[in-house]
Amino acid sequence: MSARHYQVTCPHPHNHLFHVTFTLEGWAGAWLDLKMPVWTPGSYLVREYARHVEELCPQDAAGRLLPWRKITKNHWQVSTEELGPDGVVVVRYTVSAHDLTVRTNHLDHSHGYFNGAALFLYTPTWQGLPLTLEVIVPYPNWQVTTALPPVAGHPNTFRAPDYHALIDSPCELGTHTLEEFTVQNRPHRLAIWGTGNLHVPTIVTDIQKLIHVQAELFGSLPYSSYLFIVHLCAQGRGGLEHRDCCTLQYPRLGFGDPESYQGFMQLVAHEFFHVWNVKRIRPRVFDHPDYDRENYTTCLWFSEGVTSYYDLVMPWRAGIYGPQEFLRKLAQDVSRYLTTPGRLVQSLASSSFDAWIKLYRPDPHSSNSQVSYYLKGEIVAWLLDLHLRAYSENSRSLDDVLRDLWQEFGQPDVGFTEPQLLDRIGAIAQRDLGEFWEQYLYGTAELSFNAYLEPFGLELVATSSSVPFTGLGVKSQQGREVIQSVQRHSPGEAAGLVPGDEILAIAGVRLAPGRFAPRLMDFCPGEVVEVTIFRQDLLQTHRVSLAPPQPSVYSIRARQGFTPSQAATCQAWLGIGPGELQCA
Repeated sequence: MSARHYQVTCPHPHNHLFHVTFTLEGWAGAWLDLKMPVWTPGSYLVREYARHVEELCPQDAAGRLLPWRKITKNHWQVSTEELGPDGVVVVRYTVSAHDLTVRTNHLDHSHGYFNGAALFLYTPTWQGLPLTLEVIVPYPNWQVTTALPPVAGHPNTFRAPDYHALIDSPCELGTHTLEEFTVQNRPHRLAIWGTGNLHVPTIVTDIQKLIHVQAELFGSLPYSSYLFIVHLCAQGRGGLEHRDCCTLQYPRLGFGDPESYQGFMQLVAHEFFHVWNVKRIRPRVFDHPDYDRENYTTCLWFSEGVTSYYDLVMPWRAGIYGPQEFLRKLAQDVSRYLTTPGRLVQSLASSSFDAWIKLYRPDPHSSNSQVSYYLKGEIVAWLLDLHLRAYSENSRSLDDVLRDLWQEFGQPDVGFTEPQLLDRIGAIAQRDLGEFWEQYLYGTAELSFNAYLEPFGLELVATSSSVPFTGLGVKSQQGREVIQSVQRHSPGEAAGLVPGDEILAIAGVRLAPGRFAPRLMDFCPGEVVEVTIFRQDLLQTHRVSLAPPQPSVYSIRARQGFTPSQAATCQAWLGIGPGELQCA
């Protein structure tokens, strides 16, 4: 055991409480500072994990209580003036664990899962020292699975080189299924909690394909072993990357439909791509993360957006779906982007910087005022890839940028600054990208899709809805039609409608649940219709002037009269020419 040791128990899983004992040896000084992170790496929101800490009890080696005080929301100080020469401090506390996400802790009769940042107190001055973790399971048939290496001769005990590695290595406890396989002579494990309609051999085969193509991109696998933790749930999906593992949450019955299955493989591809992009190729601010507060960077568009682009690319390269499906999925994301009014308000750099206060805290006005750095970052990464390929006759691409960054920053394991990132991309492009960055990274200019698709003999085509435009986002809630959002400068906004209004009738006729859009098709653009609502329990009627239908779906198709040069460029990129494409 080390001079710093964490023991985790959960004697009564049904009460959702983890019990933690943190033992330090050799402490000297009048006060011991203890802190709980307010966020976890990979998820850029202050989550206030300290709110789940209960029953803090610091003692000396003899079991005598030590005086303590709370300094801030996540900072405790323990008086250690009376410690013996061994400097032993034993801190016991409990943590409530009833939040089933990849960023938090969950414990019940079926399993336990903890994300280290949400569970472990730390001593700021000792973050860089080695430590051990011991997990005591409540039942004999429960196993413990984590990416941390085991301590020989000590069951369910693991070692970490420092606190950063500890909180970057979540643990799964229980009777989960554990599959083991090898890729490029490296052991991999797949831990699955829950039941569902997945076919494990197929998933293992496809994950192996994804690992192969990503390792091929970067040249090798940068870890000695890797762990995938999968939680099968009733609803919800998400993932969180770690240095040598990831946690994935997916609907338990989400594997039968091909589209949904491909969505899972994209999630796998995304989190696994972070092995390189984020965990090793990372903004410099994450070299030494401050767990007390926000860590700002304008480069999340690259960390997450480029990864989102490659979570489409990698399943295509792995043969999980073809180039036609790849373009269709890209077009779906372009449709989401071009129907987000906030794209004209918030820049990509600003979206990255403000992730801490905006992206994870949406409100009814969010779509009008902001854009996701995942979504726009993905699309800008795609256009950058096309730009590099077109001007180099496919001799250079975004792949080369990533390989360059891997050698420059990833392998040395040092973070980059924004100027360094843009300089390296410019060096690969061998041309001045200043205007590209000014418009698409720092500005809010509309993206010139067809200018970048033209060298490939492709174009982006819009399809308008058949529904007159109101700018109202309406959702059924327990049989009630409730306005969720009102688009800026739309007919709905001009009529004075606001989020939260319950629509009762249109043109004097009661609105049936789920029939808002079909009902509008009974009218023509230019007509003024009366919309009757409840607002704060008061009955009101508003007159809405219907506008013409707006583009809502975009597709990628071959340009008419594409040239042999364009066909060759497209063939070199996609493996098929524009003439072979159906409308994607």
